[in-house]
Amino acid sequence: MNPKKYTYQISWSEEDGEYIATVLEFPSLSWLDPDRAQAEQGLLNLVAEVLEDMAESGEKIPTPLGERSYSGKFNVRTSHSLHRRLVMEAEAEGVSLNTWVNQKLASA
Repeated sequence: MNPKKYTYQISWSEEDGEYIATVLEFPSLSWLDPDRAQAEQGLLNLVAEVLEDMAESGEKIPTPLGERSYSGKFNVRTSHSLHRRLVMEAEAEGVSLNTWVNQKLASA
C-alpha cells in the first residue's frame, strides 16, 4: 500500500510550538516538527513503517479514504422534536425534507 494515498492534515500546535501532522485513516498516529514539510515527511515515513508492520503481521490495512466508494446514502436517527422541526422548515421553504437536510449539511 502506498503511504502517500492516505489523508494527511498538517496544522500548527500552539501548545507544542510545532506543526503537527495527522492522518485520518490512522487516528493514533501523529508527528511533530518545527518545520511544516518535515512534520508531513516524518508522518509519511511513520505510516510507511506501520503499513509494512501490518502487512508482515497479517493485519487488515485501512483503505485510503480516496479509494473508498460511497453510495451517497446514510441514515440518521434523531429525536421526534428535531424531525418535526426539520419537516416544518422544509415545508416553509417549499422543498422536500431530503433537500432541506442536504442544504443544511452542505452549509455546515
